[in-house]
Amino acid sequence: MKKTKLLRKLWYDLSSNQRFFIRRLYYLPQDLFDKITGKTHKYVPPRGFIYTGSPSSAENYLKQGELQLELLKEEINLIPSDSVLDIGSGVGRTAIALTTYINEKGSYDGFDVVKKGIDWCNSGIGTDFSNFNFKYVALYNDLYNTSASSALEFVFPYGKNSFNKIFTFSVFTHMMLEEIQHYFNEIQRVITNNGLCFSTFFLYDSNDEDYIATRKHFNFPVKGDDGFRLMNKNVKSGNIAIHKTKLDDMLKNANLKRVKRIDGFWKDEVRDKSKKEYQDIVVFKRI
Repeated sequence: MKKTKLLRKLWYDLSSNQRFFIRRLYYLPQDLFDKITGKTHKYVPPRGFIYTGSPSSAENYLKQGELQLELLKEEINLIPSDSVLDIGSGVGRTAIALTTYINEKGSYDGFDVVKKGIDWCNSGIGTDFSNFNFKYVALYNDLYNTSASSALEFVFPYGKNSFNKIFTFSVFTHMMLEEIQHYFNEIQRVITNNGLCFSTFFLYDSNDEDYIATRKHFNFPVKGDDGFRLMNKNVKSGNIAIHKTKLDDMLKNANLKRVKRIDGFWKDEVRDKSKKEYQDIVVFKRI
C-alpha cells in the first residue's frame, strides 16, 4: 500500500505535459508493433495518445465505446435522431460508436480540455461526419491542462435548450465540487425540458465511507469538509468521491433532479458481474 501511495504521489507531482510525454514514450513500442502488424483503426488513437481510461488495443477500445453506447441506449433511451452533447469527449471513445448510430437527423457535439484529443477527433471523425463537431476549451485542470482559464467561468458554447441528451463518462470524477456545480448549472441551461443527462461518479455513503478510505487499492483517504473525499490532497482534480446526499443537493441547487442512480462495481470487494459499469451512474433532468 505504501508503494502504491508513493507511485501515485510521484505521478501527481508531474505536470500534465510530463505525464502525457511519459505515457507516449511508455506505449511507443506497442504502438509501433500495432502499426506494423496492422492492428490499428482509422479513428482509434495510438495507446500513448489515450489519456482517459486504460490504453488498450484498437479492438478493445472499440468494444468499450460500444458498451458505453449500449448504456446510453438503456439508461437515457438514446435514439439515432437525438441532439447529443458529450462533455469531456476525450479522444473519441464514445463518439466512434455513435458514428454508426446517430443519423442525419441527429447531431453530436463534444468538447474537452485536452487539445490533443480534440485535434485527433477532428482529423478523423469530424472530417468524415459533418454532424459531428468537436471543440477544444482551454480550461485549467491540474490533471490535464495548465491553462489559466477557470472551469468556474466557462460558459458552454451552445444556446439554451440545444440538446435533448447529454452525457459524461468519467468527467465529474476529475473536477472539484464548485466546478461540478457550475457544470450542472450549464447543463440545466443547454438541455431541453424533457431531456436526460447520463453521468458517472464515484459515490459513497456512511455504509462504505470507511472502506473506501482505507482499502488497499483505489482508496480515497483524504476527507473534505463538505461531503467529498480525495485520493491526493495536492491534486484536487485527480480523483474525487462525492457523498450521495451531497450530489443530490448539488443537483437541486441547479434546478435538476435525479431520475435514477445505479451503483457501479468500483466499491465491490468481489465483483458483482450484474453491474455493467465500473463507476456509479446517475441520470438526471430538469425539475
